[in-house]
Amino acid sequence: MAIKRMDNVGIVVENLDATIDFFLDLGLELEGRAMIEGEWAGRVTGLGDQHVEIAMMRTPDGHSRLELSRFLRPAVVADHRNAPVNALGYLRVMFAVDDLDATLERLGPRGVVLVGEVIDYEGVYRLCYIRGPDGLLIGLAQELR
Repeated sequence: MAIKRMDNVGIVVENLDATIDFFLDLGLELEGRAMIEGEWAGRVTGLGDQHVEIAMMRTPDGHSRLELSRFLRPAVVADHRNAPVNALGYLRVMFAVDDLDATLERLGPRGVVLVGEVIDYEGVYRLCYIRGPDGLLIGLAQELR
């Protein structure tokens, strides 16, 4: 048996509305929002009695999704938002964009912070890391060829 596809990447956030707006500005589409609670959900996650508000964001090509989760119960127990890029665990999500400068300009009013610099990688990509809402680490890449 083989994997059919990667379904989504889950990200826990504090401010779901602001995070949805950020990803809408980036170019993702809101596929749907829902409240997830009940005994079945706690059995899947191992958290027991949980109540989570989620939003599913889809890339324009329809192939990739982000599941944004805001935990109402139980409370969030750890915060990795200020971890450096060489910390163990999941690092970031990278998005391909058609115009890196225009994307950064569009996201500027949302308080996006450039982590390092925008760099040219061997004339193939322009790349950067930014901190988005709730300090999420996001990679942006513009293909140059």
